[in-house]
Amino acid sequence: MDSGSGEGSMMDDYESLISTTDAELLKRSWRNEKAAPEILQFELSLEETVEESMTSGVDPLTVSLYQMDLDRTQFLLRSYIRIRLQKIEKYMAHIHKTTELWNRLSKQEQKYAQRCIEDLKEHFEKSVLSKLPDCYKFSLKQSVIREEDDMVPEPQLDTYVICRAKRSLGAFQFDDR
Repeated sequence: MDSGSGEGSMMDDYESLISTTDAELLKRSWRNEKAAPEILQFELSLEETVEESMTSGVDPLTVSLYQMDLDRTQFLLRSYIRIRLQKIEKYMAHIHKTTELWNRLSKQEQKYAQRCIEDLKEHFEKSVLSKLPDCYKFSLKQSVIREEDDMVPEPQLDTYVICRAKRSLGAFQFDDR
């Protein structure tokens, strides 16, 4: 009897996944990215699917019927990308030195982050660092005697994150991590 109910719940999960639209998946990714203190894995296939569906050659009558939904989806996509770019700009040095975080970025985001790092370094060199003594000519360290990059902003991973379960889980305890 247990295997039958387990199979039914697996089928329900599969059906709910299939019935989930790209817009709903984008909304979930947007919500997750907005709530997470660090940058999450870029949803490349979802972004490509949404872009393709928005630009596909559909007749004007269908487009006018779905215009509000298209506008909402475009807003979500732009907001999702804007949130990611804000996180990249804020934590670019930390993301660049952490391989796991760097691999979460899309190729375009990696190019953008690399260009931002180079531009910021060049700006600091020209405006401030070239005028300082040699022991203070580092943009990521407070002085030459420091081993670690102590001036690199990192995301606050100890902050609260709000989540919502898709179904009732009953009493639930998170790990102490």
